[in-house]
Amino acid sequence: MYHPFHHARTNPDKPATIMAGSGEVVTYGQLEARSNQGAHLLRSLGLKRGDSIALHLENHPRYFEICWAAQRAGLYYTCISSALTAGEVEYIVRDCSAKLFITSTAKAGEAGKLAPKISDLKLYSVDKAWGPFANWEEACAKMPVMPIADETPGVDMLYSSGTTGRPKGIKLDLKDEPIDFANSLVQLAVGLFGFSKDTVYLSPAPLYHAAPLRWCMTTHRVGGTVIVMEKFDPDHALQLIEKYKVTASQWVPTHFVRMLKLPEEARRKYDVSSLKCAIHAAAPCPVQTKEAMIDWWGPVLQEYYAGSEGNGFCYISSAEWLKKPGSVGTAKIGKLKICDENGDEVPAGTDGAVFFAEGNEFAYHNDPDKTAQSKNKHGWTTLGDVGHVDEDGYLFLTDRKAFMIISGGVNIYPQELENLLVTHPKVADAAVVGAPDEEMGEKVVAVIQPMNWAEAGEALRNELMQFARENISRVKAPKQIDFMEELPRHQTGKLYKRIVRDAYWGKKSTIV
Repeated sequence: MYHPFHHARTNPDKPATIMAGSGEVVTYGQLEARSNQGAHLLRSLGLKRGDSIALHLENHPRYFEICWAAQRAGLYYTCISSALTAGEVEYIVRDCSAKLFITSTAKAGEAGKLAPKISDLKLYSVDKAWGPFANWEEACAKMPVMPIADETPGVDMLYSSGTTGRPKGIKLDLKDEPIDFANSLVQLAVGLFGFSKDTVYLSPAPLYHAAPLRWCMTTHRVGGTVIVMEKFDPDHALQLIEKYKVTASQWVPTHFVRMLKLPEEARRKYDVSSLKCAIHAAAPCPVQTKEAMIDWWGPVLQEYYAGSEGNGFCYISSAEWLKKPGSVGTAKIGKLKICDENGDEVPAGTDGAVFFAEGNEFAYHNDPDKTAQSKNKHGWTTLGDVGHVDEDGYLFLTDRKAFMIISGGVNIYPQELENLLVTHPKVADAAVVGAPDEEMGEKVVAVIQPMNWAEAGEALRNELMQFARENISRVKAPKQIDFMEELPRHQTGKLYKRIVRDAYWGKKSTIV
């Protein structure tokens, strides 16, 4: 019962998706017909179960129709960041072994450069034909609207955002289940977050990322309506909550920070009382930021800790979080294990690598070494984070191991300082990295994106240095503060810290 085709039969005129900017509506009846036509087209092009397609699109009205077509045809569908260059897209297209590539006229610049390099693939554009790209909509329109005869569930094959290196594909096993089976995310959405056919779900993030894509498609599975923002704007997001009486939503902490830094009158003029569930994940949320959001929206914030790998899942409600501020919750999928460098468990309250036991299996595509590195001697798996579990089983994250700074032999995790700096009213965003230091090996450097670029300079530097030293121990405080007009942050909230760090180790940057 968890598939759009059920809702197309019972309520074909209900909106499955509404584009927030254009207002374009795709009903369940239209989603059913177009995804069936897409599945027929994929079969007619010779694609069979287990084959792959790749999408390089902005948030587009056809996005879900293509993904549901691939799901119905038993394919892997790889959704590629619309911000990547032609060379970066080519790497993913080849790595996932895509046989078909779909883009749009909005991505013509990079797609045009890419086309000659992937001319052996079947090439389509969602909106109109141009260059070597055939028109996806026209091709689908010629196909039957009934389901293909051999429907079998496909699944997304998504790539890490490459915050510490080249992106890696996460390839899950195809399930030998009916296409409408209740996957683990459906079970969580219904059982934990209360999703139903009455859910109105706001998605403010890019659809190529795991959480927005999967949560939107899960909303379709249960028969709710998805409101898709073409691009996030804090004021517009609040306006949409009021306009559509949004009941559920998915955020990252940078969204919260930007909404909280709106003028008071702008924040208070919209009615957000319809919200029953505001989910957030993907990046650590500063305690002060979350406290302010709960104070504003009420106890509707629901946080989880997980990765595209699907190896485990932790969850915490607002009520629990207020008792355990800073925690990301207890394990709902898998069992938490905090381990030392030898892979052995450490006592409660001790920091170590965060592993999941008895979770879902995964592999990094074409990278057996990285897959092996994600496991310890017990077969438990990790996403590379460091943290501790308290005596009640609640997980507290410290940072990613790859971001640790070693200064004078002391291990320093940047997240704590970043969480502090971003609360300063003159700071829009902050990144903390290690830079070479002759005496200490590495020193702590804070790179600040000011709210007002005109204020970047010595006075703000001194103000922030004083602010840090008053609120954090000297060893963790920055030894240097620099400025960037905009930090290289992924739209899903993840910071490309490697790019910031490279500037201090002899590589090009625009840091001042």
